[in-house]
Amino acid sequence: MLNPLQVLQERNESSSFLQPLAFTLLAIFLVLLYTWYSSTKTTTQKSTQPPSPPKLPIIGNLHQIGSYTHRSLQALSQRHGPLMLLHFGSVPVLVVSSAEAAREILKTHDLAFSDRPKSTIFEKLLYNYKDVATAPYGEYWRQVRSICVLNLLSNRRVRSFRSVREEETKSMIRNIKTHHHLF
Repeated sequence: MLNPLQVLQERNESSSFLQPLAFTLLAIFLVLLYTWYSSTKTTTQKSTQPPSPPKLPIIGNLHQIGSYTHRSLQALSQRHGPLMLLHFGSVPVLVVSSAEAAREILKTHDLAFSDRPKSTIFEKLLYNYKDVATAPYGEYWRQVRSICVLNLLSNRRVRSFRSVREEETKSMIRNIKTHHHLF
């Protein structure tokens, strides 16, 4: 006949072995589930986003931009195509490096790209986005732009600054000639 204490003791011994095993199996299952979920999510995101070079946490793709930004972007676009997604820190930046792609974006997707990114600095310094350069696209921006076009960019006003534009153009050409190796 079996002693009830012996049965309980045998159960405790077998369960002390099974508890760590069950915990280990559960942990492995959760890791595999997370890996599968994150890989399917990444694949879905990558199929809807433009190509992107590998990025680092926190700085994004800033490490791939050299001191000559235009040359770095050209080299990246030769590898990743005319449309690519970069991350400058945590800010996503769509880089368009062909005239055809730019035309397509500006013609057919103009409303999606018409607004400006929000920034706490602009909000504080520029009175809650009340200037024409950082105001969000909408009725207020259209009114401010209309005032600028009618008063600041009228034909008479533009003609009055012709000599200034010509002098600045000459200065820029001289600067390019003397520093052509930088371009």
